Amino acid sequence: MQKRIKKSIICRGIDNFSVNNVLTGHLIPKVGDVAIFEIVKTGKHKSIQGEGYRNVTILPGDYIMAAFGTRYATEQFEGYVPIKCQRDFHILGAGGTVGLVHSAHSKFNDLGPTEIRIIGYAVNRLGEVINTKRMFLPEMSKFSGINFSSSKIILSVGSSMDSGKTTTAAHLARGLKNKGEKVAFIKLTGTVYTKDTDLVFDLGADMVTHFGELGFPSTYMCTQNELHDLYESLLKKVQIIAPDYIIIEIADGLFQRETKMLLTSQQFMNTIDHVIFSCGDSLAAMHGIALLSSWNIHPAFLGGLFTASPLLIKEVQENCSIPVYTIQQMAEGNLVAYFEQKVLVCA
Repeated sequence: MQKRIKKSIICRGIDNFSVNNVLTGHLIPKVGDVAIFEIVKTGKHKSIQGEGYRNVTILPGDYIMAAFGTRYATEQFEGYVPIKCQRDFHILGAGGTVGLVHSAHSKFNDLGPTEIRIIGYAVNRLGEVINTKRMFLPEMSKFSGINFSSSKIILSVGSSMDSGKTTTAAHLARGLKNKGEKVAFIKLTGTVYTKDTDLVFDLGADMVTHFGELGFPSTYMCTQNELHDLYESLLKKVQIIAPDYIIIEIADGLFQRETKMLLTSQQFMNTIDHVIFSCGDSLAAMHGIALLSSWNIHPAFLGGLFTASPLLIKEVQENCSIPVYTIQQMAEGNLVAYFEQKVLVCA
């Protein structure tokens, strides 16, 4: 009996393929290359997000379809596509990003990553390795540097991974919807997995999309041109609903490679109407404001994990004049009037 292949979400839509196990002996994979892997040993990842968006349990001996990629996650793994031909790899992200772990947060020291072994590459009828990024090239647009839509674009950034960027974006979307606005959400950078877009959709956004829908297993180590083109392409994707507001989230903290690349790109920032900055504590808030200011970026308001503590809110308010809003205040929708004003984002 042929073993069932559990497809990860980054490989959704790949149906017409065959498995080439000869290439495994000499091919060095590229980002986006699709292959079939056997689960050798489960570690951190005991499930993957399947093509139907459901989390699918994986056990040793199971076969999965996944795509090579990179990962930057300070609370989880740092991983890369190998630079030489080999057979053993790791699951870097539950959405089907695989590669080699280079470093991991200490909380995974005992557990380790899930170990996998390549069975063969997924190839098309011409014998070419299927590549998720190449699949969506026809849908990619070149960056124009112009905000071509009538939507107001709000950028959600944070001091670090898990500082509250997505929660802020989700409650902001809810507040805008409560005031009758049409809202789209774009997860522009990160490692493919739909938890963030699912949350924003559940809280009210009319449409959500992310980089993975254009074939990127992750955006770590992308070039600036790739990021710009991806941004333009996702902006065009959400125009189908003619949103009043588009909320953009970029992953991780201000110093993360792609986040810093975008925030210091004048071409990118010129398309942004408002920036909201989420922080984990008061010190991160104050130093983050200073860093953003050095890049000539002026947040419209502050949010994030620190707003769960009245004492931390007080500390921030005593030391800066930027407004602070809790998720409850954002969800009420009273910020619509504020966003209708033209606020200076970049000096």
